[in-house]
Amino acid sequence: MYEQTYPNKRFKHTIQFLKKHVSNSESILDLGVQNPFSKIMIAHGYTVENTKGEDLDENTTNIANSKADVVTAFEIFEHLLSPYTVLKEIKANKIVASIPLKLWFSSAYRSKTDQWDRHYHEFEDWQFDWLLEKTGWKIIDRQKWTNPTKKIGIRPILRWFTPRYYMVYAERTK
Repeated sequence: MYEQTYPNKRFKHTIQFLKKHVSNSESILDLGVQNPFSKIMIAHGYTVENTKGEDLDENTTNIANSKADVVTAFEIFEHLLSPYTVLKEIKANKIVASIPLKLWFSSAYRSKTDQWDRHYHEFEDWQFDWLLEKTGWKIIDRQKWTNPTKKIGIRPILRWFTPRYYMVYAERTK
């Protein structure tokens, strides 16, 4: 059987998790501009619309007006000052979201060249769960995985067994 290759491990885990919880008949609003993973979802038969690059801390109009069945948010909430506001604004009854986990041995990511490519939040799993619950979501399924590198050093060794990514499937409760 042919197995699709992906540019990174995260994409393989993400599409498997998405297929487990979201059927191709459900439309998706993917938070963030179109990206390589948006194209992977489309290649797997999903109907995907992305937000337009607006600052979601300031403008949630596209989220509020969306008629999508499902919202996906892959590595987006850590960039927002107020993910609470965005989560409350979602009208869909299902969400699939992933975040990079806070690592005790590594500080929060901050690009030196791109002012938008920074992590305001790096959550622990329980913090993200609490945020979802507080904004009216019930977590149905969750998954964590590591992100090993082929570099040498203490941190690369820790990345072999310390989970880096956390993904949830949740449904609206209120």
